[in-house]
Amino acid sequence: MSTTDWNQEIKDWIVSILVAVVLAFFIRYFIVELYMVEGPSMRPTLLNAERLVVNKFIYRFKAPERGDVLVFQYPRDTSRDFIKRVIGVPGDTIEIKDGKVFLNGQLQNETYILEKTRGSYPLVTVPEGTIFVMGDNRNNSEDSRFRDVGFVSRDLIKGKAMLVFWPFDQLKTLP
Repeated sequence: MSTTDWNQEIKDWIVSILVAVVLAFFIRYFIVELYMVEGPSMRPTLLNAERLVVNKFIYRFKAPERGDVLVFQYPRDTSRDFIKRVIGVPGDTIEIKDGKVFLNGQLQNETYILEKTRGSYPLVTVPEGTIFVMGDNRNNSEDSRFRDVGFVSRDLIKGKAMLVFWPFDQLKTLP
């Protein structure tokens, strides 16, 4: 190969690498991100140290829905991320009586929880621009029932958990 051919080959490689880096950056920051579950608050749906694919794009076009499992920034320290399930959306009323969750006055049949929720929570209405979230492991979850989390502002939401990909034998999609 001549010097000109080598120079062209090097240019082609540099351009290819730059395109790959820009594409990876775009995907990572705007489309999907990988997260690791930390702690037991979402058991049995998600287990400690499972790895997730989170869709960061979906909520740019639609609002979170009841039942979505999502990642959001902890309101008191936005450098930390929490993962919880959406229980209520704007305008919904939430109340917990005798360990039972009532959404808009209707008792919820939550098949994804293992044990009865301890305690009560007074009737509240979810304000516009926010959601009410709870962990599936209700008795070991810091969520909207607690003052430091409260109603989660939409601008703190990072994305919807879509897929558990690790450990590989636990591969599953999330609702």
